[in-house]
Amino acid sequence: MKRLGFDPPCGVLDPNEAVLLAVSCVAFAYGQEDTNNDRITIEWTNTADGAAKQFRREWFQRDVMVRRKNLPIEYN
Repeated sequence: MKRLGFDPPCGVLDPNEAVLLAVSCVAFAYGQEDTNNDRITIEWTNTADGAAKQFRREWFQRDVMVRRKNLPIEYN
């Protein structure tokens, strides 16, 4: 979905670490586009012990359990 942006778009967290995620939305003609299925999907996986804090997309391409959380978007 091109109308939503995230900052930061990806990252690595230590156990029990939290981060604020900023979500921005590009203006669009509400009511003229289907927004019923708009959602943000957060994907995460555990990293190997000692992994660097630098995000690597390859972590999701290995034989690991990738978890997902879908967050529906409600526009106001």
